Amino acid sequence: MFTEKFFEILNHEGVVSIVTCSNNEAHVVNTWNSYLIIVEGNKILIPAAAMIKTEENINVNPKVKLTLGSKEVMGYQYPGTGFLLEGTAKFLKDGDNFKMMKEKCPFLTRTLEVTVTSCKQTL
Repeated sequence: MFTEKFFEILNHEGVVSIVTCSNNEAHVVNTWNSYLIIVEGNKILIPAAAMIKTEENINVNPKVKLTLGSKEVMGYQYPGTGFLLEGTAKFLKDGDNFKMMKEKCPFLTRTLEVTVTSCKQTL
């Protein structure tokens, strides 16, 4: 599912945008590349401290889109590349993955778990 280029981006800091939608209105929240933890092949764990509107939207519509990138990773033809991820999400408030994330990021109140169904390089 994830390519070598995708993992290369995770080694460089950059902004991750998380897009949710409910009631015909999109909402965007941001985090950092370094906060994304890949588990179980196609799942990404992300620490969540606030993300209140994101959680409200996911409770109505679990579909999410994420974008991330780095200008320090070579793209198709020029320096800089990015990815568009699509999938479904839920918030974890307990369990092994929540506990593991809480140890890494003590500030979190919940963990956003994204099950990725599509990963496309965009640049």
